[in-house]
Parts: sequence; C-alpha cells; structure tokens
Amino acid sequence: MSGEEAIARAFVEARRTGAALPTYPGVRPTSLAAAYGVQDHAIAFHGGAVAGWKVGRVPAPYSDTLGVPRLAGPIFADQIQSAGDDPARLPVISGGFAAVEAEYLLRIGRSPKPGTQRLSPEDAVALVDAVHVGFEIASSPYAGINADGPLVTISDFGNHNALLIGAPVADWSSRTFEDWQVATFVDDTCVGEASARTMLDGPFGAVAFLVESLAARGRALEPGQWVSSGAVTGVHQVAVGARVEARFGTLRVSGTIEAAARQESMSEMKHGERTG
Repeated sequence: MSGEEAIARAFVEARRTGAALPTYPGVRPTSLAAAYGVQDHAIAFHGGAVAGWKVGRVPAPYSDTLGVPRLAGPIFADQIQSAGDDPARLPVISGGFAAVEAEYLLRIGRSPKPGTQRLSPEDAVALVDAVHVGFEIASSPYAGINADGPLVTISDFGNHNALLIGAPVADWSSRTFEDWQVATFVDDTCVGEASARTMLDGPFGAVAFLVESLAARGRALEPGQWVSSGAVTGVHQVAVGARVEARFGTLRVSGTIEAAARQESMSEMKHGERTG
C-alpha cells in the first residue's frame, strides 16, 4: 500500500468510527497532485455516489505558491439532507475539527461540453439549474486540518462532512442574490456578516474553478450534483450542542451540531463478510 493510500484509509476509517486522529496519519502532501491523490484514494475507499463538490478558498500566501485560488472536496449522497420545519441535526467528528459555513448551493443542470477545461464565471451560469441557501459542515477527524494548510485540507475530503440544503433562491439567474447580506449565528450570537460579492469571483466562479480542477483529475461535473460554493461569512468553529442559523436576506436555515454516529469500521465490515 502506498503512502497516499495509507493516509486515505486512515481518514476514511476514522470518519467511519467517529474517532479523532491526534496527529496527521502519515507524511503530509507537498503538492496539489499528491493531496488530490490522497483524496481520490479516499473517495474509492469510502464508496458510494459522489453527489456534489464543496469548494473552499485557498488563502494567501498558499494561493500564490500553489497557483490556485480554491480547493475542492467530494460531497457524498449520504452526507446531504434537506432542511425542514425543525432545526436539522448536523454531524461533526467529536475531538476533531468542526465548523459551520453559510453557503450558496448550486445544482448542476448539465455537464460542461466534453473536453472543456476552462470556463468563465459568466459561462458557468449556463451549467446551473437552481440555487439554494444552506450550510456546509466542515469537519475532520484531524483537528489541525485547517491550521496545517490547504494541501492537508484537500487530503481529507476538503474538510467536508455534511451539507444542509435550504430554501431555493427565486430568480437566481439575475444574480441579485449575490448582493444579499448574509449573517451566521452560533447560539444566537452573530459570528459573521458579508455578501457573496466578497467571495473572489462569486458562487459561479466556484463552478468555473471546479470545471478546471476536476478536468485535471479526469472527472467532470454531472447533472444533479451540488456545488457548495464557499463560505460567505467565514469558517466558524463550533462545538457539539451548538445551535446555528444563517440568514440570507429573508431566507433562513438552522440546525444543531451533534457528534457523528459511529459506523462499522473496515475491519468489522470485512469480519462480518467472512463470518456472516
């Protein structure tokens, strides 16, 4: 097993069992290719449908040294829930990293033309068929995932753990929603306010970035997939039990942070297959 595979397996195993990792499980990646290599192995080990992609900002000076403004991570179908009348239950890995991010969620209506490797934010609008408000829950078994820089973040699914899809944005194609004031609250305290105009080239720029990033990995956006386009008000760390709410103009989305449920480990799954 390669070093990249061992790191990927350690992260997937820790996520399945809800166990924190006190240290990074291997040698930290030193290039984008190595970081996404770990992520691709982890996608294979995790299994299940990739129902979308989260996009996060790469801060300076990393954006200059790596030559990219954003990073990406997979969103699996079993990590998505739709908001209802009651606050959602939003899982994080206890003892690891946990944060809430108010985001615009863009649904892909059609794939880019085969061979497309670069797209402008304006052209990316044509790939989208709906925009919703929502929360991305950033969580990892490794508490230092963000502090260690974007290559480490990329290696563990881009620090993604859950997606809450809220109400649709009416008349989204006019792009006026990008001027809405967005506010995030944790336990009734406002922890951040901003609009999508502060997000590099905006939510559709995140889609354009994904077209290029995924093409370099031999992947493509697919109809029905979601793009969690980046934190509008910031990345706000939370603890189990916290109540969170985001206000996008007149639209609201809310939830309660809880510890992720333990699943069977890989060894337990294999043992069950042998003895079942």
